[in-house]
Amino acid sequence: MEKLPKYIFFSGKGGVGKTSMASATAVYYAEKGINTLLVTTDPAANLSDVFEQEIGHKITAINGVNNLYAMEIDSDEATAEYREKALAPIRETFGDEFVKIMEEQLNSPCTEEMATFDKFTDFMDRDDYQLVIFDTAPTGHTIRLLELPVDWSKHIEESAKGMGQTCMGPVENIMASKEKYDRAVALLQNKETTNFIFVLQPEATPIQETHRSAKELKEIGIHTSMVIVNGIIPEEELQNTFFIKRGEMQKKYIQQINETIQLPKLKMYLLAEEIRGVEIIREVGEMLYTQQKVVKQIETTN
Repeated sequence: MEKLPKYIFFSGKGGVGKTSMASATAVYYAEKGINTLLVTTDPAANLSDVFEQEIGHKITAINGVNNLYAMEIDSDEATAEYREKALAPIRETFGDEFVKIMEEQLNSPCTEEMATFDKFTDFMDRDDYQLVIFDTAPTGHTIRLLELPVDWSKHIEESAKGMGQTCMGPVENIMASKEKYDRAVALLQNKETTNFIFVLQPEATPIQETHRSAKELKEIGIHTSMVIVNGIIPEEELQNTFFIKRGEMQKKYIQQINETIQLPKLKMYLLAEEIRGVEIIREVGEMLYTQQKVVKQIETTN
């Protein structure tokens, strides 16, 4: 088996199939004996529906797949956990009045943003899984999430030189977070440990968004590893006027992808059934990573 990274990120425009591709990847590698954790940071994603079992804001073993665990990060629960972690040392040291002030200070959008990121980085700070796969929010939110360790590491450092306060509380209480975020930055920027995969469909807007987002990631030192072109109409289905027109459009955009995105590519064609349940997810993973049927499809459309 090829050398795997420790972390794989899936991102792309909303609706392009990130969760399906991330889930298929997780099942594919778990069934090869790799202890795998699948984490979604996308509020719109629902791994519980995809795997047809309750998952939620806790690490859960996936039924019917050895070596696979999953978790859906809930931003409200993550924020509550983060606030409690920040307030616990303050309660032990200061009086009720100061604790109340800090509670009010932690009721801010900045805290919710940091709480989600803090939970996310927890999974980049542990060694009990051989592979961690992140199913992320649509690209704009993902870029912001991945910029956070750089922004907040600088903010914590600057606050330590100034008033000693951040929107997360006194800077001395969160200096350990700076070290954690610095480690996360190093891992995200390391091509040996981290792969970043964009999922797109052969349409103008997803292609444009992939180009823009890959450029923004590169500016913070994160390199795109691969793209998955999803939702390709099989050649044998190009029988009626609607599908013929869609197929011709897809051929044009596949050619554009091949010419303008100089990265390894995997192709996945459109399926008649919904990608839901372990059996179909397993089949998708095999199709995606063996590329037998899909490679044939691409050869006929180029």
